[in-house]
Parts: sequence; structure tokens; C-alpha cells
Amino acid sequence: MRIIGNNPAADNAEITAVASGTLPSGKTVIVNADGTVSVVAESDQALGSAVVFESADADNIGATFDSNSNKVVIAYRDNGNSSYGTAVVGTVNAADNSISFGTPVVFESADTRDSRAVFDSNLNKVVIVYGDNGNTRHGTAIVGTVSGTGISFGSAAVFESATTYSIAPTFDSNSNKVVISYSDNGNSGYGTAIVGTVSGTAISFGSAAVFETASTSNTSSTFDSNANKVLISYTDGGNSSYGTAIVATVSGTSISFGSAAVFEAASSVDMSSAFDSTNNKVVIAYGDVGNSQYGTAIVATISGTSVSFGSAAVFSNNGAITNISTVFDTNANKIVLSYKDNGNSGYGTLLVGTVSGTSISFATPVVFEAATVSSLISTFDSNSNRVVTAYEDKGNSNYGTGIVFQN
Repeated sequence: MRIIGNNPAADNAEITAVASGTLPSGKTVIVNADGTVSVVAESDQALGSAVVFESADADNIGATFDSNSNKVVIAYRDNGNSSYGTAVVGTVNAADNSISFGTPVVFESADTRDSRAVFDSNLNKVVIVYGDNGNTRHGTAIVGTVSGTGISFGSAAVFESATTYSIAPTFDSNSNKVVISYSDNGNSGYGTAIVGTVSGTAISFGSAAVFETASTSNTSSTFDSNANKVLISYTDGGNSSYGTAIVATVSGTSISFGSAAVFEAASSVDMSSAFDSTNNKVVIAYGDVGNSQYGTAIVATISGTSVSFGSAAVFSNNGAITNISTVFDTNANKIVLSYKDNGNSGYGTLLVGTVSGTSISFATPVVFEAATVSSLISTFDSNSNRVVTAYEDKGNSNYGTGIVFQN
């Protein structure tokens, strides 16, 4: 075996040693403090180069992966064009971890807010949800069809005729419905959800249902394909802004809820969640205001209409963490967290998390943008097995920018 030690001249020497664990053939090993040897830990991560998708101030960014066309779709507010709602198609090249973009397309000729995107894998459509500031910020959705490097849209449909905030869509692949969670400012900011059905290039909705009779914010939602449930996480303004989650069940065009459960008994912000389909767990990441707003994550387990939690784990204690985005890499079976590290000049940063049982552990953070970022969102491209992060690059005139990460 080859030993890494302090004497390079002896690198090829043959020695006898006690193994710590199994030693695969041909792997480099290192001598441990106790005299045993073990395999050197390896890292296979890479970042591509940042690429601008909008040469203007772009914010309120959302993103999703279209597994039919194998394209990434980014939705955003184009402040260089009257703040119109705009979308662009991105193509990842796995050979060099690069991404290229088509021509941006306007989906709403008005100021848009809280743009988010989700992919309907049943009908192979992208659904963009947003607050239409040209229509009193009513909650609105529109269906997009990707073709080549372009995208076209049907007609916009209002799902909430009131001001909406904190919009969070997910796709329920069991019922083949889009579930939109949001804060309904027309009803005291109550946490509300509604079921959308895509047909062709149109989307229709069932009746809205309240899941929290108090003001809510920082909403995130994800679909657990093992339990066939949607998990909604949010800040509960009616309970000291505690981090809270609730299980939702879709039936037809209706939605019902279990009992809300607190996962962080302190003020919690910037919730983001993803389903780990290997371990059948949901990971919720958030800023724990009760602990200096450190970046924190917790593993959730759904059982029926209830949810339970493991112990919270801090992934960044370098200052306040915001703009958190959570995705699951189905190739590496890892959670990837992207965020704005306010303890490091607001740099764009990411790290990899590994779920084990009801716990999660983290690798070393990696800076992907050495400048202040904002409006950050990530999605996983299951064709190239890469994570794509889109963000507003404040180090480059607030341009809309994308970058590829190989886990």
C-alpha cells in the first residue's frame, strides 16, 4: 500500500499496518494518530463560472428544472424593463460545469414580486407563481412551455384576489397538482394554501384553505413522495414567530391539514425545505433569530398527517444567514444549501449536508460568489446531475446571474 507520511523518500516503502475500516484496492491511505491506517477522504466538487442571464437589476428570482426538456427555467423581476415578470431558459453543460441562456421572455407586463417556479412533471409544464403588482399584488400563476432554449406562456390566472406575500409552490406528483402556499393579506395575513390543476397552457384552482389562523411569513413547501404529503414550513406570527410546520393532504382540488408543530421555539426566518428521497426525510433550513440568526437545519419525518423532528444543527455560525435555498441532489444523495453569508460580506456560499436518521451533518462551506448576493434560489438539474444557483450579483450592477455546482 502507498502511505502518506512525513518522508517523501519512503512513499513507496512496504510496511505492515492495522487497518481502520475497509481499505479498497488502489486507494491512498494515511497513518492515524493511533498508528492505524485509513483511506484518505476524497472530495469531488466543482464550480463552474458565473454567467449573466440578465444584464440589468434582477431580483425576486425563482427557478425550477424541466425534466422533459432538460432545461433550467429562471423567473425574475427585470428592473431594467419596468420590473416586468420575465423568464429565461438555461442549459447546463456537464463537461465543464457551464450554463448558457436563451433569450428572456416577459410573462407579465407589470411589476411582479415573489416570483417562484415549479415543474408539473405530469403535463411537462412550468408553472410560475407571483404577486402581480399591476393588479394590487394579487396572487397569480401562469403556465410556461419550454421549447429549445425558449419558453412560451398561456394566460395568467389569479388564485388569490388579494395582496399575497411569501408565495411557495410545490408539485404533488401523487395527485398531479400544483400546491401554492402563501400569506393572504386580504385575510389578516393568514397562512393559506390552494390546489392548482394544469390543463394545456392554462391553470385552474380549487378553494383556498387556511392552515394557520395567524399572520405567517417566510413560507416554504415541499412534497414528500414517500408519505405523499406536502410539508409547509413557516414563521408563525401568532406564536412568537416560532418556526412551524404542518402536513397537507391533497384530495382532488381540495387540501386539508394536520396539526401544526413547532420545530424551532424561537423566531425563525428564511425557511427553505427539500425532500431527501433516499432517506425519506424533509430537511428544513432557516435562520435561527434566537441564536444570532445562525444558519440552522433540522430533519423532519412525516407520519400520516403529523410531523416530528430530530435535533437542530447549525450549519453556519459566522453571523446572520439569509436568502437560504435548499435542494436535494438525487445523484449524490446529498442536501445542498445555498445562502447569503452576512458574516462574510454577504458572499454567496453553499455547503453539502448529509442526512443520517433524524440528524444532518455538513461539509465545509464553499464561496461561489465573492461579492454580496441577494434573491438567491437553487434547483437541481437531474439530467446533468448539477445544482444551478441563480442570484442577484450586487458586485456586478445587480445583474441576474447563474452558476453551476457539481457535488
